[in-house]
Amino acid sequence: MAFNYTTTTKEQKKTVDQSMLLCCKFFISEGRNIATLDAVERAARSNPETVIVNKFHGRSYNRARYSLVSYVLHDCTGNAIYSPLQQTVVAMAEAAFNTINLELHDGSHPRLGAVDDIVFHPLACASLDDAAWLAKAVAADFGNQFNVPVFLYAAAHPTGKQLDTIRRELGYYRPNFMGNQWAGWTMPDILPQTPDEGPIVVSRAKGISMIGARPWVGLYNIPILSTDVSAARRIARKVSARGGGLPTVQTLGVVCEDSAEIACMLLEPNQIGADRVQNLVEMLAAQEGLDVEKGYFTDFSPEMIVERYMNLISAKKSSP
Repeated sequence: MAFNYTTTTKEQKKTVDQSMLLCCKFFISEGRNIATLDAVERAARSNPETVIVNKFHGRSYNRARYSLVSYVLHDCTGNAIYSPLQQTVVAMAEAAFNTINLELHDGSHPRLGAVDDIVFHPLACASLDDAAWLAKAVAADFGNQFNVPVFLYAAAHPTGKQLDTIRRELGYYRPNFMGNQWAGWTMPDILPQTPDEGPIVVSRAKGISMIGARPWVGLYNIPILSTDVSAARRIARKVSARGGGLPTVQTLGVVCEDSAEIACMLLEPNQIGADRVQNLVEMLAAQEGLDVEKGYFTDFSPEMIVERYMNLISAKKSSP
């Protein structure tokens, strides 16, 4: 639903800035080309009401993530009707699609699209319904403006279908180069299942986008001091809920430049946190005769992200 921001009052804007916030994590299949990363970041900074609170990119993964925050407005019945994030995310996607060709891409992290994944999280007083509304609005924009197939997941999906299930159905986790790399485009040009938005025919340069909404997810990576990706995958499988390990933990064993990593998604980080994951990985790695470094989060906590947003938006308002 289109919404004219000029109809809101200054008081509304002030209130929403403080209490109704959404965070977008925007993942692209590029971590090496500085010109592309700069173009995407310029698009992200083009809207003064959207703030980049963090970014992360890896050359080996050939993947980048931007974390952005802005407010969401509601109508008199409490339904979300507008967020500056929608315009910003679409502008970032346009920059990415104009500069990334998936047929020429390679990296050690799986991917299905040039804009591979977008997830919206509610922050402060915003709700999961707000995040789901924005995810569906952006997905419609992708289908209409970029002619890109979009699969919705989690709270944005009609039945709550999870991201890893959709990815598994589409072959996301199967490397197609050297046993541990993803290169080019190898899927059929016609998708095996109908996307939620966009065409069933895929552009080999743009690929497919996943767009979802869910409560906060912790992203925690643990370096393994070995290039044995098979061992890393065995450890990852035993740590994951799917492999009988820790509930609400999803994992991926990937190779980096001179080591391997266990990339972890902590779906309920307040229940199963990084310490439990770290301890289990260390125990399993020891059984493989491997050493492990202390893991690291690739993003801030929700509380820190809200604080950074408040500080950055305040600095913007006070600057001449």
